[in-house]
Amino acid sequence: MPPDAFYIPVSHANSPSSAAAPALVSIIIPTYNEAPGIAGLLGHLRAAAGPGEAVEILVADCNSPDGTAQLARQAGARVVTCARKGRAAQLNAGAAAAEGSILYFLHADTYPPPDFLTHIRAAVAAGAGSGCFRLRFNDTHWFLRANAWCTRFDIDLIRFGDQSLFVQRPVFAQAGGFREDLLVMEDQEIIGRLRKAGPFRVLPQAVETSARKYHDNGVFRLQGLFTLIAVLHWLGVSQARLVRLYRRFIRQGKM
Repeated sequence: MPPDAFYIPVSHANSPSSAAAPALVSIIIPTYNEAPGIAGLLGHLRAAAGPGEAVEILVADCNSPDGTAQLARQAGARVVTCARKGRAAQLNAGAAAAEGSILYFLHADTYPPPDFLTHIRAAVAAGAGSGCFRLRFNDTHWFLRANAWCTRFDIDLIRFGDQSLFVQRPVFAQAGGFREDLLVMEDQEIIGRLRKAGPFRVLPQAVETSARKYHDNGVFRLQGLFTLIAVLHWLGVSQARLVRLYRRFIRQGKM
């Protein structure tokens, strides 16, 4: 770990002399070929947290050939090398290596609001077992703005990983973590299990996520494909077929 790593050991955060200190938050970012943007995201997280904050950043990388892991280490993150590719498997690996009492799962192209740690801790203190933020795209297309506006509603069908996800560690363990047999829809599927283990809350602030995949695929075309995959998933279509559909029709996908 580099000497300036953005990491505070849990033994420090939970020592008797700091009993009133904020809970340690572990930010877990799954990556595969995210070299162009990983340093910018980690810089944003560092600036948002500020010096002395009880937070650790883990990048769960699956041997990206573009140097993502090296760039993440240089930016102060702790890299967890994952033997198995897949967002669910990588998120679980990051959670297993994390030391925080609050886990915060974040996509590599999504930026949380500057005061996200304060809002997460406040929600947990108020009784939330897990939750997420609303969504905003870095694009002004009317359909994407409408899409993002809908994320304010507490409806599982519109809960996806690009809104990020915070969860208390015991709640995550009780829910059983992410299902690693799911290569698509793993981020939505877990929500129902998290709700059974504790209250879920949609926070009023918004994360900002990249619209790059919409640019590459066409806004309406991609949304139609996402909707089709979601419907087929809930109708019981196998993961193998859903993955084939994803790989065939979605450009710039990392499935």
